[in-house]
Amino acid sequence: MMTASWAALTIIALAAVVLFTTLGAVFVIRRVRRPALPISDEIGGISTVVRKLRKGEPMTEEEVEAARRAISDRSSPLAFCIPAGLLSLGCFYVFGSLEHLHGATPSERTFLGVFPMLTATNFIIQLLRSASLKRRLRNKSQPPKPVPQTSQHEP
Repeated sequence: MMTASWAALTIIALAAVVLFTTLGAVFVIRRVRRPALPISDEIGGISTVVRKLRKGEPMTEEEVEAARRAISDRSSPLAFCIPAGLLSLGCFYVFGSLEHLHGATPSERTFLGVFPMLTATNFIIQLLRSASLKRRLRNKSQPPKPVPQTSQHEP
């Protein structure tokens, strides 16, 4: 009975790998076909822009547009398919190894699939951290409110 459940979990994990990698490929193809901004061609350009946004430093209009594009890419639901594919791949490896053992004691090799799972978890945390910058980006894109001037009337 136990091996049948590992086999079912292995098949489900394989289906998840195929689904998430297909959706991740669609996400990457869409991003590659989009015209690049000049600042994104520079080495470290996007990370510099995101760092400026995170620290609240002044930015040019080009930098704001690059940050807007980077944040929207990182907060897209399709962006989460890439780490989900990695997580599913790790699950596939672990469940497949446990199914192959047929109840024998698992070795360290069985749990090598945990490494892609940890990598995917870190990737998801970084995407969520970057997506949390949307509020700061909204504040950057709004023009500053004019300060009302008080008139000096002499009585």
